[in-house]
Amino acid sequence: YFLIQATAATVILLASITNAWQTGQWALTHTSPTPTLLITMAIMMKLGAAPMYMWYPHVLQGTTMNTALLISTWQKFAPLALLYMIHTNLDHTTLLLAGLLSTMIGGWAGLNQTQTRTLMAYSSIAHMGWLIVAITLGPNLTTLTMLVYTITTTATFLPLATTTKTMLDIGTAWSLSPTTLTTTMITLMSLGGLPPLTGFMPKWLILKELSLTGLPMLATLLLMTSLPSLYFYIRLAYLTLLTTPPTTTNTEY
Repeated sequence: YFLIQATAATVILLASITNAWQTGQWALTHTSPTPTLLITMAIMMKLGAAPMYMWYPHVLQGTTMNTALLISTWQKFAPLALLYMIHTNLDHTTLLLAGLLSTMIGGWAGLNQTQTRTLMAYSSIAHMGWLIVAITLGPNLTTLTMLVYTITTTATFLPLATTTKTMLDIGTAWSLSPTTLTTTMITLMSLGGLPPLTGFMPKWLILKELSLTGLPMLATLLLMTSLPSLYFYIRLAYLTLLTTPPTTTNTEY
């Protein structure tokens, strides 16, 4: 994680120096094409978004749930703020393609995962795709999307015990706290964007704005790529709530 973040920061510094050399000023609000591309790729690397996402699932799988929560939420604020500041100077086609690729990878790669943290990592990659698309549409929509993502992700991570490593392990928590597990499943389906839950609202607004701005094909593709994510959320809910998990007297989690 340190090496990835340090590399991305170095690329941003290189882009700043290159931009100062080419334009004669240090302000990132006026960039030439080469520094713009470097900054975009560096921010994608920091966010764990496509095409620089490879490190993200492995890092989350090797951490505790609380650390994974921090990496999935708090650590994304700084690169998103930087992207927020300079998005008007970035190529919107590149951002839209990165967003679409992130949602595709996050959905399809998460289908065959059995590890809870890896599953949440691919879920986060898909949500970063929606966020990147929202940035090209407007700052208010981006803020709403990030707020809903942060709240629902936090509500999903916190009830899960650190030893809940696989989807089958989550099912054993039913005998200890059915209410907590039910709440977790509701927040998972909210992350998937299932109406009428909260997570549906920003996705609906993004699709609406894309249609109004003359991009119905992109809206359709985004909608289709969200279906695999919704599938593995519903599958997780089915395994934990609608099947009978093993119950033992010494079940701790």
